[in-house]
Parts: sequence; C-alpha cells; structure tokens
Amino acid sequence: MKLNYDLSLEQSQKLIMTPELRQAIQLLQYTSLELNEYLSKELEENPLLEMERPVEEIQNIESLNDDKDIDWKEFIESYDDISYRTEVDRNHKEYSIESFISYSPSLKDFLFEQLNMVSIGIREKAIAEYLIQNINSNGYLESSLSEIALTLQVSVEEVEMMLSVIQGFEPIGVASRNLKECLLIQSRELNDSKINLIIQNHLEDIAANRLATISKCVGITIEKAQDYCDIIKSLEPKPGRTFRGDGEDIRYIIPDATIEEIDGEYVIFINEITGPRLNINEYYKNLIKTSKDDKTSEFLQEKLNSALWIIKSIEQRRQTLYKVIMSIITFQKSFFKYGEKQLIPLTLKDVALDIDMHESTISRATNGKYVQTPRGVFELKYFFNTGLSGSNGDVSALKVKSIIKGMIDEENPKKPLSDQLISDALKSRGMIVSRRTVAKYRDELNIPSSSMRRRY
Repeated sequence: MKLNYDLSLEQSQKLIMTPELRQAIQLLQYTSLELNEYLSKELEENPLLEMERPVEEIQNIESLNDDKDIDWKEFIESYDDISYRTEVDRNHKEYSIESFISYSPSLKDFLFEQLNMVSIGIREKAIAEYLIQNINSNGYLESSLSEIALTLQVSVEEVEMMLSVIQGFEPIGVASRNLKECLLIQSRELNDSKINLIIQNHLEDIAANRLATISKCVGITIEKAQDYCDIIKSLEPKPGRTFRGDGEDIRYIIPDATIEEIDGEYVIFINEITGPRLNINEYYKNLIKTSKDDKTSEFLQEKLNSALWIIKSIEQRRQTLYKVIMSIITFQKSFFKYGEKQLIPLTLKDVALDIDMHESTISRATNGKYVQTPRGVFELKYFFNTGLSGSNGDVSALKVKSIIKGMIDEENPKKPLSDQLISDALKSRGMIVSRRTVAKYRDELNIPSSSMRRRY
C-alpha cells in the first residue's frame, strides 16, 4: 500500500451560518416580549449600546437647561414640607403608581375572608383552612374527605360538617366534589323538586339533548323539559373561574404594528416598543479614538462591533416586518374594507414571492407577531389560510366558516340545518364543501350538531 501526500483543488457550495446571521434570524423570530428582554440584557452588558430618547423628552431636558431665571421662592413655596413631594392642586386627586395597580383576590383569598367572619373553634377552623387549600381554581374540592380526615387525624364527620359550612360561601357551588353536587347546591334557591330530579338522574340526557327521555322519566311535557334544561344550563359549572388563579401570570398583547386608514389608504406604523431605536454611546465612541490602552481599545472595539450588529439586526427586523404587513394589506385589502367574509386564501409562498424573500423568513416574521387594525387586533398568521375550490375561484376556509356560522345563527331552532343541508346551500353559492368538511368546520367553531341544537 502506497502512502503519499497530494494537493487537490475542489469547488463546493456550502451554507455557513455566521454568528451575525444567526443573531439576525433569532431577533426576527422573537416576539415583542422576548425582544425587549433580550435588549434589556444587551443594554446592561454593552456600555456602547443605548436606547434613543424620544424627541419630546430631549426637548423637555433642553428647555430645563435653558431656563436660567428660576424663582426659587415660588419653587420652595410649592412644597408642603422639606420632603420631595410636590404640592398638587387641592381640587384634583393626587395620582401615584399605586393608583394604577389593580388587585383582585384569588378564590382562596375570598374564601379565607369569609371563613374569618364565621364563629367556629380553633380545631374546626384548621379543618376548614385545609379544605380551602385543597380547592382548585375551578372551585372543586380535589381531595376526598377520608384522605383529609386521615391527614388531619380527625373524624370524617367533622370534615363533612366543615365542608357544608364552606359550601355555604360565595360563589355558590364552591367546594363541590363533582358537577352534580355543584349544580344541586346552586339549585337549592330554585326550590323545585323536578329540577333536582333532572340534575340527579339526567345530566347525560341534557348534554345529548334527549328531551323526550327526560319528559318521559320525569312525567312532564317536552316543552317543560326544555325550560328546565335551559334553567340548568344557566347554572355555573365552574364557580371558581371568575377569580384569578393563584400566581396567575396575566399576559397582554402588545401589537408589533398598527394599520390605520388615512384618506382611503392603509398606513403602517411599527410599534417603537417592540423594536426600539438604538444608538452608539458618544462618550465610549470617542474613548475608542483617544484611548491609549490596547486592552481597553480592544474591549471597546469588540463591544462596538456587537452593538452595530444588534442595531443593524433590529432595523432589518423592522424593515422585514413592514414589508410583510404591506404585502398582507395588498393581498387582503378586501378584508380590511368589508370584514372576515372577504378574506381570501393566502400562503407564505405568496407573500415570499411578492417581497422576494424565503418562506422561512416570512414564517419567522409572522410567528407570534400581532397587528392592530381598524377591525381589531390579529395575529399575522390569521391572514394566512387555505382555500377551497369553487365555481368563482378559490375561497378561504375562514370565509366558509363565517358563512356557516351565519347560516346557523339564522336557522329555525325547531328545524336546525343538518350538515348536508349546509353543504348543499354552500354549493348553490358556488362553494364546493363536502358534508364531512362542514362537520369539521362546525366542530372548530364549537357549534353542536343539528340534533343538539334542536328546540321544541
């Protein structure tokens, strides 16, 4: 076997993912919350990076600096005391940051408040507190009475007694062990034995709209059974859901952009909060030029390069988002004018070809991004939907769903439309939708079948 060294020249194509390219892609797919968290971290770590101040703030600072003639006597008299709190107009309410912080008690907080107003012994109160701790966010008791009695080393009778006390608290039906008990507690105020009998034995028949079975077993007319079922359906199956959950994190949507109609044209405004303007700090920029320390210069140069790439990536993100939204407006202009029923089929490929970008870039730019429009706040992915073939061209699935919902809303409740009838009606409008597809769309709209919708 002969071993030797040889030099050869070979040409090949490779995609190399540089750190800068990876950073640009990462910033593009960030949501507004993730982007702000990332920028906050970078602003802390990179001294050369700073956020651009609004023009109004700069003008206010300059006006304060230009004001040389300050009446200090008048300034001091505007204070009540030597503290930093300024005197406010006596005719107006003083606002502080606490005035804008809302607090709503959780279900357990609300139950503990009611428990403190009940006159019971220390032993009974300890049992009641443990019961409340075992109530979930929907208002149901999660543990069995025997388990609680064993844990607290008390009798089941004592636990049952305190459970009955808590079940008398607001909201009505709290601390129930199942749906049947929850509805029975709420029906006490109705004082109707027929309603209690239906709840006790016919919950599944109510769910399946089997009114004939209920009327036969209870000995009432179908119309009366319908009335009783309507009353039962009006009861609250989850009494605790009106309260916030313990430690619940309330998340708000911050639109990445706003679309406004001005003189018949749609104008896009990119939200500065979701993509703030960044600058290079002038002090450190000058320090790079004047510093004679090699290590300092090297450190500052490295941070400068990093800051420049972040600024470039943020601006590229803004431009990409703007182009994508502009393309969506071009394709979906009829939606902004007339509403959901005029939404046309649109794919990522259509937008990608329109603005000369890759589909993956469009996907990243639309994922988790929201836009505020004259018709409400929508996720950008909302405007992308599949189409169904028809005699008048492709029709969006959202438009078909909207038509189906409208047809069901206007139907005769005593003779509800079947899926086949809806399919035939859509076909007469030039939209070819099979019965199975109608059933699928109806389920996605959380609309029950015709047998469940029927009224007597």
